[in-house]
Amino acid sequence: MKVRVCFHDKCFDGACSAAVFTRFYRERIHPDAAFAYTGMTHKASQPFEDGIFDGDENAIVDFKYSSSPQLTWWFDHHQSAFLKAEDAEHFRRDHSGRKFYDPSYKSCTKFLATIASQKFGFDARPLDELIHWGDIIDGAQFASPEAAVGLGEPATKLALVIEAAPEPNLVPMLIPYLTELSLAEIIDLPLIKRHLNPLLERHRHSIDELRERTDFRDGVVYFDVSDLDLEGYNKFIPYYLYPNALYSVGVSASPTRAKVSVGTSPWKEASAEVNLATLCEKYGGGGHARVAAISLGPGDLVRARQVAKEIAGTLRQSVVLH
Repeated sequence: MKVRVCFHDKCFDGACSAAVFTRFYRERIHPDAAFAYTGMTHKASQPFEDGIFDGDENAIVDFKYSSSPQLTWWFDHHQSAFLKAEDAEHFRRDHSGRKFYDPSYKSCTKFLATIASQKFGFDARPLDELIHWGDIIDGAQFASPEAAVGLGEPATKLALVIEAAPEPNLVPMLIPYLTELSLAEIIDLPLIKRHLNPLLERHRHSIDELRERTDFRDGVVYFDVSDLDLEGYNKFIPYYLYPNALYSVGVSASPTRAKVSVGTSPWKEASAEVNLATLCEKYGGGGHARVAAISLGPGDLVRARQVAKEIAGTLRQSVVLH
């Protein structure tokens, strides 16, 4: 029995969701299943390539829906979970009892653990630490910007490595460990340890880089780090540098995409009228009400900068009006 698990790549919540699903499936569905993992990235083109669902069972966690008949399990919590209206309708017509969606959850990890426990009798308690931190990190529920940027906890150090993923297949190799070990044990694994100190140094350097490149006006931080290897920068740095900021808009780039990231300070009360997922959907992106993004092609950096400046202007106007 082969189970293909597609998860949101380079994302702490995505990795934790895949780990929770793995342990749930092994304990409650098929104890002898063999798992294969595929990290999924939001991009301008269709994310699901032909042949990706090659398992006897195929699951997607913490990522967009697919109407493929090969998909047997799905868990997600993003407002922008459906690529098109037909996918949403396909999900609504599904009666398998194995596809679940609730955008009210702050993390897919906690959502998946809750559904697996309530509907399938899964005992999620051995994964309490993983579920707790999945919800804090993806839900931006840190006590302060200093706590979010300081990286003092094993979970935040691990998230740093997962988001950078500096070697191929690092996260798929890591997921089986997440099902069994504590986070303190995991950051001591050679797979993580060899990358942690260089990434911590890069993190410290990125704070200085963002400080030099930010334009903070009318409650909105705008920055462009597209010429640097910083796609996996800590998204809380803008609020650490500018505690009065309400929103941040950043441009970054990698070999696979140009990205516009839009966020709300977790420590500020934003206007309910500004839904960042809805705002980014106008440009082909999406996400959550308080954090969202737009992925463009790797050659679309000029367009990404234009879009980012438009969004920053829209957000600045909303702050001034309120």
